[in-house]
Amino acid sequence: MSKTEKVVFMNMCMICDNGKVVVINRKKPDWPGITFPGGHVEPQEPFADSVIREIREETGLTIQSPVLCGITDWCEDGCRYVVFLYKATRFSGELQSSVEGEVWWEEFEKLSGMKLTSGMEDYLRVFSENELSELYFRNEGSDWISELK
Repeated sequence: MSKTEKVVFMNMCMICDNGKVVVINRKKPDWPGITFPGGHVEPQEPFADSVIREIREETGLTIQSPVLCGITDWCEDGCRYVVFLYKATRFSGELQSSVEGEVWWEEFEKLSGMKLTSGMEDYLRVFSENELSELYFRNEGSDWISELK
C-alpha cells in the first residue's frame, strides 16, 4: 500500500477587527455563497505566504502574521484536498472586491443567519472553538458527512 497520495493545498482566512470579520460572497458556481476569502497554494509556495497573497488578491488587504487555527480536508476523485484555516487581526490597506466576489465587513454573530457556502457553519466552529482543529468531510454515496475533530 502506497504511503503517498495526490494532494491539493488551499487556504482560508478569518480577518477579525472588533467583532467584525471580512466575508466574500463567492460568484463561482462550484461553491457559491458567503465565506471567508482564500484560495490555492501555488507549487513550492510557503503556506503562510499563500494566504497573505490570496487575501491581498481577493480583498485588497495585506495581512500580517496569520495564525494557523485548523484544517479542513476531504478526499475526492483520488485526491485529498487540504484547506489551511488561518486567523489574522493585523492588516493594512483598503477593502475592495475582486472578480471572486463582493467583500465587506460583517459582524461575526450575524453570519449564522446568512446564505453561507455549503459546510461553512462547521468551518465557523473550527475558527471559533479552540478545542476543534479539523473539519473532515467524508463521502457516503452522494452525501458528504462532516466530522469535527
